[in-house]
Amino acid sequence: MASFTPSDAEQELETEVCIRQTQCFIGGEWVPAQSGKTFETIDPATEEVIATIAEGDQADVDAAVRAAREAFDNGPWPRMDARERGRLMHRLCDLIEDEIDELAALETLDNGKPLADSRKIDIPLALATLRYYAGWADKIHGQTIPVAGNYFSYTRREPVGVAGQIIPWNFPILMVSWKWGPALAAGCTIVMKPAEQTPLTCLRLARLAQKAGIPDGVINVVPGFGPTAGAAIVKHPGIDKVAFTGSGETAQVIMRQAADGLKRLTFELGGKSPNIVFADADLAAAAQGAHVGIHLNQGQCCCAGSRLFVEDAIYDEFVAKVVEMSRVRRVGDPFDPATEQGPQVDQAQFDKIMGYIEKGKAEGATCATGGSRHGDLGYFIEPTVFTEVTDDMAIAREEIFGPVLSVLRFKDTDELVRRANATSFGLAAAVWTRDVAKAHDIAHRLRAGTVWVNCYDVFDPAAPFGGFKQSGFGRELGERGLDPYLETKTVTVSMS
Repeated sequence: MASFTPSDAEQELETEVCIRQTQCFIGGEWVPAQSGKTFETIDPATEEVIATIAEGDQADVDAAVRAAREAFDNGPWPRMDARERGRLMHRLCDLIEDEIDELAALETLDNGKPLADSRKIDIPLALATLRYYAGWADKIHGQTIPVAGNYFSYTRREPVGVAGQIIPWNFPILMVSWKWGPALAAGCTIVMKPAEQTPLTCLRLARLAQKAGIPDGVINVVPGFGPTAGAAIVKHPGIDKVAFTGSGETAQVIMRQAADGLKRLTFELGGKSPNIVFADADLAAAAQGAHVGIHLNQGQCCCAGSRLFVEDAIYDEFVAKVVEMSRVRRVGDPFDPATEQGPQVDQAQFDKIMGYIEKGKAEGATCATGGSRHGDLGYFIEPTVFTEVTDDMAIAREEIFGPVLSVLRFKDTDELVRRANATSFGLAAAVWTRDVAKAHDIAHRLRAGTVWVNCYDVFDPAAPFGGFKQSGFGRELGERGLDPYLETKTVTVSMS
C-alpha cells in the first residue's frame, strides 16, 4: 500500500477545518490532473474560495480505470474472503467515526448545510449504510436448482466488475456511502466522480479507505466536470456499470453515451413528490412533516414534498400552521448552532430557485411567506410557501430543488390520486390520515417508489429507495441495492 502524504500544502481555514485532499486519487496515489487544470470549490455561505481542486478529465479517468481494472482483474479484492471485505468496510467506518466532527465541518463548509445536520443526520446515515453493507459482504450467495435430467445446476452471484459512480452535491458524504457500500460488499472496484461543487468529503473518505486497508486501486476518485470527467466514465470501455444520481436531463445523456457499450445503468433522479394531508390527520404532526419535507437540506432533496395537497375542509387552518413555521425558520450561518437553514449550494442553484419564485408570482400563486433573498452575502433564500397553487403552474409541475412549497387544495379522493400521479416523476409521496384503510389504499394507488404514511423523510439502509417513471430505475439501499453490482452465473454439471 502506498504511503500517505498530503496532496499539496494543507490549507488552513478560519473554521479550523484542514483541507488535505485536493488531487485525484488513482491507484492509491494522490496525483494532479494530467492536464494541470484545477477548479475552485466555493463556500456557499461566504462566496469565498475554500480550496483549489484538480480538474480531472478523460486522461485521468483512463488512469483510474486502468487502476480499477487491474485491482478487479488481478487484485485481491474480489477474491478475498468475503468476511475480510466486510471487516475492512467496518474499519473504514471506525475511521470515519474517529474524524466525524471534522468531516461534518468539511461537509458543511463545502455544501452549506447546517453543521447540526451534517453531524447528526448525514454522517450517521452514511455510517449506518456502510455498516449495513459490510454485513452483507459474506451473505451474497446463489442457489441450487433442480433441473431436469442427471445434472447438478447452481447459480453464483459475482461482482459486475468496475463500477463508474457519479454523485450529486446535495448529500455528498451520504451519496458516497450509498454508492460505495453495495459496490464494495459485492467485490467491485470503483471509479467515482464527486460533484464539482462538493468534492472535499469524498476525497477525504478515499484517504480513510486507504488507511482502513482497502487495497489500492479498489477506490479511485476523479474530481471534475460532467461533460469531461463524467462523460469519460460513461463512455469508457473498461467500466462495466454506471450508477448516477442527479437530473433526468443528464441521465438521458448518459443513456445515449452508454448505449454503444451496453453498460448496466442505475439512475436515482428527480421528483415532484405529493405530500397529502387529509382532514382527519394529526394536523400538528402533519404540519411538522410538511415543513421538514420541503425545507430539509435547503429544499435540495430529490424526494422533497414540494406539492402539498391539503383537504379543502382544513385548508385554511393547516396552511396557517405551515406558513408560520416557514416564516420563523432560522436562516443563516451554517456553523451557528441556532441555524436551521443554510445557503443553497451555489450561484446557479440560487438563480434557478429565484427564477421559479418569480414564475410562481407571475402565474398568480399567492406567496404567503418568503419569496426573497435572505441577506446580502451567500446564496441564502427565505423559506417560501405558495398558496392557491393550481396543477398547471410551473411551480407545481417542475422540480425546483429549493425551499419552495406549493400548496394545493383537494376535495375528492379519486381526483386527488389522479392529480398526485399526473407527473412524469415518481420518486416519493406521503399520506397523513388516522384512517388506516385509507392510508393503505392511497399508498397502493400512488405511483412512487417510496410512500410514507404519517411521516416524511424516514430512511433506513435496509429499506430500498428509488423511483418510478422518470425518477429513475434500479434501487439503492436494502438487499435490492446489491443487485446492480452483481451478475448471476449459472453452472450446470453433468452427473453421469
